[in-house]
Amino acid sequence: MNRLINLSRALPAPESGITVAYTPIRLPMPGRQPLELRLTAPATGGNLPIVILSHGFGPSNYIPSKDGYAPLAQFWAERGLAVIQPTQASSRVGGLDPDLPNGPFFWRERVDEIRVILDQLAEIERQAPAVTGRLDHDRIAVAGHSFGGFTCGLLLGARLQGEDFTDPRIRAGILLAAPGRGGADLTPESAERFPFFDVDFSGINIPTLVVCGAEDDPHFTPRGPEWHADPFHDAPGADALLTINGVGHGLGGIAGWDARETEAEVPDALEATCRLTLAWLRSTFAIEPTAWTQSKTALEGNAAALAKITMRKK
Repeated sequence: MNRLINLSRALPAPESGITVAYTPIRLPMPGRQPLELRLTAPATGGNLPIVILSHGFGPSNYIPSKDGYAPLAQFWAERGLAVIQPTQASSRVGGLDPDLPNGPFFWRERVDEIRVILDQLAEIERQAPAVTGRLDHDRIAVAGHSFGGFTCGLLLGARLQGEDFTDPRIRAGILLAAPGRGGADLTPESAERFPFFDVDFSGINIPTLVVCGAEDDPHFTPRGPEWHADPFHDAPGADALLTINGVGHGLGGIAGWDARETEAEVPDALEATCRLTLAWLRSTFAIEPTAWTQSKTALEGNAAALAKITMRKK
């Protein structure tokens, strides 16, 4: 294990810095309770790119919220990004009543919640005075795990029954173990339960990184782990596919060590996921343009056992 952790440290990343966190930040939403957020950001520096991190739906014995995904959110924030985490409508704590119309998944409401965050960045800064005037409203990414990846995919340009959910304020996206194609690619039971998975990824033209676990075993489809790579193959903007070796849906533990969504705690894979996604964001937002290239070079050398990067052919 230690040898592999040392391999993951071969992937370049900046040193960590001190962060500040605010929770709960509350944003008003008409006709319902406020949307609650956690904001984690570097304690110093300006022009901080923003990443909105959307949690998954979670298994029945795990309740995702703004307080999850600490390993990933903290890693990004300690290295220059402002990370905003909402407790989304589908959460069994702080979300909407699952017996309401559109429950329990509330896929459309989740999209609306991300838009509310984008609409109210000034209010977020008002409630988080340590970051006032320090966030870069022109460099915004969305990142989502599992069902959160579905939410982000819609905002990046995926279409459902021809409806376009794209938000031009979003400049980049990361889809972490997100659902693949719906419809006929699903089991009959899943196709009936998740009709909203039948999206068209071809409308995603915004730079997007697709991240998969090499051993992910989706229960929605008879296909294997490659199902989660569908957005990379179908979306013109998806320029890279990152496959993390030796792990499944939890990507080594991004949801947290004690989260039920973490089916296996694999420190080296978690470290690789954190470092490689950060490198992609740093290059995409021109913080360090060579960060992604340096990471690819590392994976071609001693760190090759950790992950594989597949680039879209130009």
